[in-house]
Amino acid sequence: MQFVPAPQPVIRIEGIYQLKNTGNQPLTSLELRLPGRRFHFSDPSAQWDKTALGFATSPDNPRNVVLNFPQPWAVSAMHTLRLTVEYLRPGSNEPTLSFTPDAFFLPAQGWSPELLPARGIFATGGVPPKVWNLIVRVPGNFLVHTSGQTNKQSAKNSGKAGERTIHVKQTAQDGYPFVIAGHYIAGTLMAGPETVNLWTRSPQSPDALRQPSEALARAIQAYDTIFGTRPKDSHQLWIVECPQVSGCFTRTASNFSRLTFPENEKTSAEMASQDTAMLDLSGGTPEIAAAAPSLASSWLGYGQNPGFFEQTPPLYALPAFAASRGREAVEGAQVRAQIIRRLLRAIPANSAARQPEADDVIRAKSVLFFYGLQDRYGQEVFSAALSHMLEARRGGGFDQDDLIAAFEQETHQNVAQFVRLWMKHPGVPQDFRARYENTAASSPPGTAKESIP
Repeated sequence: MQFVPAPQPVIRIEGIYQLKNTGNQPLTSLELRLPGRRFHFSDPSAQWDKTALGFATSPDNPRNVVLNFPQPWAVSAMHTLRLTVEYLRPGSNEPTLSFTPDAFFLPAQGWSPELLPARGIFATGGVPPKVWNLIVRVPGNFLVHTSGQTNKQSAKNSGKAGERTIHVKQTAQDGYPFVIAGHYIAGTLMAGPETVNLWTRSPQSPDALRQPSEALARAIQAYDTIFGTRPKDSHQLWIVECPQVSGCFTRTASNFSRLTFPENEKTSAEMASQDTAMLDLSGGTPEIAAAAPSLASSWLGYGQNPGFFEQTPPLYALPAFAASRGREAVEGAQVRAQIIRRLLRAIPANSAARQPEADDVIRAKSVLFFYGLQDRYGQEVFSAALSHMLEARRGGGFDQDDLIAAFEQETHQNVAQFVRLWMKHPGVPQDFRARYENTAASSPPGTAKESIP
């Protein structure tokens, strides 16, 4: 990755992949996912060894592209794939990631091409290697924060004046790669056990950022408790001012966010990585709670599992549930009942047994399903089961069977029956609805029992 700080700056990306066909049959093509709508980029190029390849839309998923090989890729054969792309600043009124000549960031999701497994029941591949190198070239006066372990980081001046090159080893524990760099003023403050690094574009009093720093630390600690300690747990966090407010928050509001959180909420914070929040400081103290959805996605390790984006109910609602718990940690326990009641309003109290449920109804009940799990089995069992599943399936994806197996391992009960009660019947269990719909307070997790027929 090279940042060119011209009046119209450019971020150049080149990925070099040494690939081997480890399957039992030749391959005629390779499917991959290019950067999405969050980014404004030039036409990408691809080389297979020294042969240029064209990009075709995948017939199975229009979000992906297919590279067709000039000759079949033989079993056990090695080839080199080279992908290049340039990120450009967006045009006027274009809602894509922006940067300036003296600062930029590439968030831990979507900016680097993802190689996908071959399609088929027993197909594998697409997960990054256990160790690979991220090379970052930036102006010499930039502060730089990247994924990877800092004790494996090396830097040297390149032949070009004022530029330095940083080599950072990446491992599976580092998750999705990210780069944050620029001409910033640095400071620090303590928020509980966390050291918060403050990078701002202009001088700021650390006390002015204490509130969002402490809120971020609370959310991080809540995620540690619920989903297991971060793979990269250094007790270091970063709060970084946006290079440019326009084009800083480029995540599209999901259907889950629309159902779960208040409408028309202004975004003033977003996670660029598992340990870094990008903030808009132009309008006073930013609301860290707005960063909950992006924190959930980066936390749960989906960067190395492109199949996450094709999950089915109820697992596709896990990031939304995680975002809700992050918001609860920031704003207080009363948020839990507020979110549950808001979701219950999206689900008819009396649904016809044989009528298919609307998409929003399935989304809402999928989020509530995780609250139901938490209520039935208690926070300790809930956290242990989720942590076990996430760790066991990290980088490889997971499905409903993995969820059931993890909970049955912790509870020694028939959890599949509980899942069927929620997901195979219309609406939500009446016991759950009655517990929350007309009360301002919720029962402590672990004290409630849904009626299982």
